Amino acid sequence: MAAVVTHPLDLIKVRLQTRTQDAPKSMVGTCQKILKTQGPLGLYAGLSASLLRQLTYSTVRFGVYEDLKIRFAPEATAENPKAKPSTLNLILQSSLAGFLGGIAGNPGDVLNVRMQADFSKPPEQRLNYKHALDGLIRMVREEGVTSLFRGVAANSARALLMTSSQLASYDISKQFYMHTLGMGDNITTHFTASLTAGFVATSVCSPVDVVKSRIMSATSKQSMGEVIRKATAQEGYLWMLRGWVPSFMRLGPHTIFTMIFFEQHKKLYRQWKSLE
Repeated sequence: MAAVVTHPLDLIKVRLQTRTQDAPKSMVGTCQKILKTQGPLGLYAGLSASLLRQLTYSTVRFGVYEDLKIRFAPEATAENPKAKPSTLNLILQSSLAGFLGGIAGNPGDVLNVRMQADFSKPPEQRLNYKHALDGLIRMVREEGVTSLFRGVAANSARALLMTSSQLASYDISKQFYMHTLGMGDNITTHFTASLTAGFVATSVCSPVDVVKSRIMSATSKQSMGEVIRKATAQEGYLWMLRGWVPSFMRLGPHTIFTMIFFEQHKKLYRQWKSLE
């Protein structure tokens, strides 16, 4: 659900990150151009690839992170009956979860970026994938299996940063709001902590996100170093924040929807298993 709601903002972000010199430079201008040239449905280009990415990337990173938290949870003692994992442990566990999720979700991410950026290219350069399955088949047939993992280094680095800055900062923020500010374990706290996590994650991941989008949208192989050098030479260091506003407008609500839903899911699961 969160992926469907926030998809138009994700598409605008990718268009801004991969735009040509004559393309609109603002979020509003990009949105207006999409509506003018493609109509309202143009805002949902690549939705099937986005859903494929979420089914692989998000499932792996959330599953691994929660499993690691349980496996390596600190033992309660008489002095500390409600022992909590340290900040360092949360960051390490979420980093590993994000790295594995980035690898699992890379094929869907490549398709997502390509399908979102396709219409902004000249007609003769467009790939015109019909949907995610068509894109997967054509990529393997036309470019080989390795094309599914194009940009996997940048994507895994971005996923590592995203998960550690999003999930770990959510848990850290939640603990701070509850234990320091005295807030309860309720939706208000979950909303506040997830909004904080969304801001942190957007800022931390912005540079890698731009590099990842540019590598994946290209049909020729480019290294992270080449993309960074070219971007810095042509645009200065502000390229690192390219698309930050639509990224936050997407990731903020996405994080809020995801974490509130996840908290309710955990609560129902614990009740079902009589764990609380």
